[in-house]
Amino acid sequence: MLFSLFILFLLIGAVSFGGGYAMIPVIGAEVTKRAWLTTTEYTDIVALAGMTPGSIASNSATAVGYKVAGIPGAIVSSIAITLPSIIFVLIIALFFYKINQNKLVQSAFYGLRPIVTSLIIYAAIHFAIENGVISLHISWHMVSLFLLFLASLVGLSYFKIHPTLVILFAGIIGIIIF
Repeated sequence: MLFSLFILFLLIGAVSFGGGYAMIPVIGAEVTKRAWLTTTEYTDIVALAGMTPGSIASNSATAVGYKVAGIPGAIVSSIAITLPSIIFVLIIALFFYKINQNKLVQSAFYGLRPIVTSLIIYAAIHFAIENGVISLHISWHMVSLFLLFLASLVGLSYFKIHPTLVILFAGIIGIIIF
């Protein structure tokens, strides 16, 4: 199991571009496909990983590893998901000043932006559907989740409320309502 965790998270870390949020749907698809976690369990892990310090992808990998294989699984998964980034950053740092002004490099980075954005939006929509925030069947539960989402979005974007406060208030509201 430890070897499987290491290979999976090493590959995800090596081929996922765009940061932690772009990796979330990839990790989710892989762990549910292998039946290591259900979608609900993974969603709970992502929620927890998003509230803890550090990269959401490495936090998610650590939590998945822990759930699947205990502390050794958490350690192996954490190392595996971060190792490719460390290697890539070291290699890029060696050549960055030489290639930074290259038009092809700038164009490639510019072309990756919409893909990263679409991966993040896909993850958000996927989690919303799986957790009943978006549904064709309107219920009080779905409406209340959507209103909480909308209030959080407005608080973050319009009123510039600190994300920590939004998380805290959403948790309190969740305790009260649900």
